[in-house]
This record gives sequence, C-alpha cells and structure tokens, in this order.
Amino acid sequence: MSAAVNLPPVNKARLKWACRRGMLELDMLFIPFVDEAYDDLTAKNQRIFERLLTEQDPDLFAWFMGHNICEDQELNTMVQFILNRVKV
Repeated sequence: MSAAVNLPPVNKARLKWACRRGMLELDMLFIPFVDEAYDDLTAKNQRIFERLLTEQDPDLFAWFMGHNICEDQELNTMVQFILNRVKV
C-alpha cells in the first residue's frame, strides 16, 4: 500500500490553482509536478509541498534558479527534489 494520500478532486483542483503563480517559470515547475509526482509523495512531503506554495514568488524564483538557498531545510529539500525531477 502506498504511503501517498490522494486528495479528493476538489482539493487537487485547489492545489493546482495554488500552483498558478505570477511567474511562468514557476508555473512550468509546479503544475507538471502536481500532475506527475504529487500523488506519489508521502503525506508528510505533500504537506511540505503545500507549505512551499505559501512562499512568496520572488523567494521561490530565487531558490529554484539557484540565486539563494532556502534556509528552511524541509523546503530546501523539496526544492531540490523538484529540480532533480526536471533535469535531463
């Protein structure tokens, strides 16, 4: 049995809405991540991802572009996980 917890469709839709940011670069990271990887995360990592979405766009952009490192270890680990998924 998977440790991931699937959200009901209404909550998944809310999550995808929260992934829509003011920056296209972030949209292009978050929306595919929710579609392709979110359901496979543990419940704890799902909550961490949801917490990541509460951060400000300039901070997120700086973390994902490598200009700054997030000081919150859990969030930084999630940033690195997402970045590793998109590297070819």
